[in-house]
Amino acid sequence: MTLANFFTCLRVLLIPVFMAVYYADFTGHFLLSSAIFILACVTDWLDGHMARRMRQTSRFGAFLDPVADKLLVTITLVILAASYSTPWYTIPAALIVAREVLVSALREWMAEHNERDIVAVGMMGKIKTTIQMLSLIILLATDTQGPPLIWISGLVMINLAAMLTLWSMAIYLHNAWPILKSGLK
Repeated sequence: MTLANFFTCLRVLLIPVFMAVYYADFTGHFLLSSAIFILACVTDWLDGHMARRMRQTSRFGAFLDPVADKLLVTITLVILAASYSTPWYTIPAALIVAREVLVSALREWMAEHNERDIVAVGMMGKIKTTIQMLSLIILLATDTQGPPLIWISGLVMINLAAMLTLWSMAIYLHNAWPILKSGLK
């Protein structure tokens, strides 16, 4: 077990912890669940940093890291749907989940054709992920009973993240189209 893989596994293990805290009934549970989510996000940065810096890349890490990321984001999006049952949250959350499924399938398809680099994470994906994570941090930290300026800013950011999600998906599909098109024949 490398240090990078440890951080990836820790991210997966933090998911049920932040879920339990989010649904607990004590003062500050939203803030604490948001803090645990932040810790999970930090482990995402740490595992990549450690893998590159210490040359600890592994096939297990390459598999588990994106799975851990998608589990963390998807579960968080679903949990928050109960607290923010408005189209301003539900539609962008659904778009983000749908994009994650589509791009994961696209990456698998491209890997089978030895063209995975065509759909490697680009700068647009990194910007999208940053805004998405910030919006989730904000939305976890409060609910619609909290200060409107805070949760409305989270809703604005999740909608911006959804737009960037669609844009990055379009970029990936455009880059992969020649390979996809040849597969249709």
